Amino acid sequence: AATWGDTSGGGTAPPPLPRGRGSPPRANAAPQCPLERPHVILLWTAHPFFSVVRKYLSPCRETSHFPCMTVNFWTHFIPQMLILSKFCRLFFLSGRDLPFHHPGLLPLWCYASGVLLTFAMSCTAHVFSCLSLRLRAVFFYLDYASISYYGFGSTVAYYYYLLPGLSLLDARVMTPYVQQRLGWHVDCTGLIAAYRALVLPVAFVLAVACTVACCKSRTDWCAYPFALRTFVFIMPLSMACPIMLESLLFDLRGENPTLFVHFYRRYFWLVVAAFFNVSKIPERIQPGLFDIIGHSHQLFHIFTFLSIYDQVYYVEEGLRQFLQEPPAAPTFSGTVGYMLLLVVCLGLVIRRFLKNSEFCSKK
Repeated sequence: AATWGDTSGGGTAPPPLPRGRGSPPRANAAPQCPLERPHVILLWTAHPFFSVVRKYLSPCRETSHFPCMTVNFWTHFIPQMLILSKFCRLFFLSGRDLPFHHPGLLPLWCYASGVLLTFAMSCTAHVFSCLSLRLRAVFFYLDYASISYYGFGSTVAYYYYLLPGLSLLDARVMTPYVQQRLGWHVDCTGLIAAYRALVLPVAFVLAVACTVACCKSRTDWCAYPFALRTFVFIMPLSMACPIMLESLLFDLRGENPTLFVHFYRRYFWLVVAAFFNVSKIPERIQPGLFDIIGHSHQLFHIFTFLSIYDQVYYVEEGLRQFLQEPPAAPTFSGTVGYMLLLVVCLGLVIRRFLKNSEFCSKK
């Protein structure tokens, strides 16, 4: 059967797979999927009558042509297992006297759910995307929604663990700083309070808007879908601007070296990932050579994982400082409540697009 990836492709098609004794009858063959481009790869995919368990295990099977989609799966499944072990240590094996359901850990639960859901949905989309055109649309829409969910979960963790420790958001520091540097006699208390009140609502709206934009990028009106998705994925990163400004205006490297190093290294990985996702290098340079291993989408997966791995480290450091001097205990409505409301909104967005979607979109 022919299948495709969200961004896979770029080479000549290999010959049809041989039909062995154990092959299913042609009448039960998986439906042929439309080709994204004339030079798309013919890839092996799970038979539609396989059980759900066998479909999940299907990337492990040996085939005559090792599929690009299989590598796409493993480049996010293996990172998911590594990140899962990291969170298990943080919640259950950290040596702290806090139970896993302590209110101080609620933002970490929100963040962890976003990270793990993003990897899980990416794996699911790459494995099941060829069962039908409708399921293809469903899984990639869910993939986009999970990325927005992760972005908002990151903002929740920043809001409680990282932002309170910044001098930039401390009126006692910023008011004299502005007076000395700019000569303005401005009380920054009101501005900082307004920013704190708007961070989560703005991030919430941004998460929904990013999902809408990504879903629309799969329709025919979008001429540059990969560039649009890359830009949309970058937008939620703007919520971390206070950390960047902190490093420019104050000595963040000296006060919090863990945050400084891992924060900027994370953004370096993201720039590299965006480069491969937009440029389609290396398969653009050598068509056919990187159809199986080394495709730009696989490199995109690897570098996004590295960026998230660095992010986990400085979120953990922020949690440690938060538990030492907690400014205020996180509330259920301000953490998990926001995440549940976001799930409802993203579900409504996906439902609306599925009703009006052009499932044969080739982007």
